[in-house]
Amino acid sequence: MAGRRVVVTGLGVVSPLGCALDKFWDRLIHGQSGVRPIQTFDVSRYPSKIAGEVVEFDIDAFISKKEQRRMDPFSHYGIAAAKMAVTDSGLALDQENTERIGVVVGSGIGGLQVLQEQHGKFMQQGPSRFSPFMIPQMITNIVSGLIAIEHGLKGPNFCVVSACASGTHSLGESLRIIQHGEADVMLAGGAEAPMCDLGVGGFCAMRALSTRNDDPQKASRPFDADRDGFVIGEGAGVLVLEELEHAQKRGARIYCELAGYGRTCDAFHMTAPDDQASGASRGMKLAFEDAGLTAEGIDYINAHGTSTELNDKCETLAIKKAFGEELARKVMISSTKSMTGHLLGAAGAIESAICALVLQNGIIPPTINYTTPDPFCDLDYVPNTAREVKVRACLNNSLGFGGHNATLCFKAM
Repeated sequence: MAGRRVVVTGLGVVSPLGCALDKFWDRLIHGQSGVRPIQTFDVSRYPSKIAGEVVEFDIDAFISKKEQRRMDPFSHYGIAAAKMAVTDSGLALDQENTERIGVVVGSGIGGLQVLQEQHGKFMQQGPSRFSPFMIPQMITNIVSGLIAIEHGLKGPNFCVVSACASGTHSLGESLRIIQHGEADVMLAGGAEAPMCDLGVGGFCAMRALSTRNDDPQKASRPFDADRDGFVIGEGAGVLVLEELEHAQKRGARIYCELAGYGRTCDAFHMTAPDDQASGASRGMKLAFEDAGLTAEGIDYINAHGTSTELNDKCETLAIKKAFGEELARKVMISSTKSMTGHLLGAAGAIESAICALVLQNGIIPPTINYTTPDPFCDLDYVPNTAREVKVRACLNNSLGFGGHNATLCFKAM
């Protein structure tokens, strides 16, 4: 059963660049930034005052008023992205064996806004003011559970929490589930909603965020010598993964094949990447080899590309080690975080959706704000302008705090 092929048949995104797939893609390939001054809460006390916030989200189109109040925003985003992905896939769930359909949607942080709100009530009014919904609202696995409840899906269901690699790991584990015959269809991805004091304040305390507050749309500048930190973002991405024959039998539109998965650990530092890039480079090799490819078969990499000094330098080194110097200079690389900001646990899921759209449309989104070359980042980052080119296969990299590395390999059909 392990040889079963897995394809992508549905995409759903909730992002700073929009929540409709066509608008999201159009803005992405035209190099538009979704970074703006934070409006959700007062950030006057923080050195970083900008983010990739979701601003075009019509929650009422996806969740009833009553149910909205019982969820943290990260669940709102995840449920909406899943509904969009199912609609996009054309799956008629009432005609499917729902015991063969599962959900793995992860998050790096989970219900942080609810945690902050409930702690505030406790400090002001005592334990009698805790909401009975607090725990189920904030636990990270709840979004997978809620998506399953919404659609009646009774197959494998859990969540992955691996910081910024959560969404990518979720897709990879879902790939394995289908390959091994445990399900025919999986809804997989990530969701994140860190727009609160705890989220922004915590990353500010680490000095991880860009403070280019006077020019938000130019703040996220991966691989550029003048980068000064990442831009925090929010949203969700969910993909419908489907066993190939299952998809073909129902006449599904197929975006691409999810063909390979690599997962490694740096075992190096709590937050910094391994300066030798051994874990990230090995993860890329595992992914393309799992897909039956060599480095020569990869045309594009959607990089983790956070716009932090260490990540961009180490990821560049990892690509050189995985591909060799000559091929590394030929492969096209872009960081779409330059436009969306860093969606933490949802990043890898949205970036996987981007890989599917790249393979379908033959257009590589740019890395915007790339103006000053960095001698340590000297590869082809598709700077500032999208590139129209046929892509045979691509990688999506995600590198999380704790040394968690995940890479997926997508192939054109």
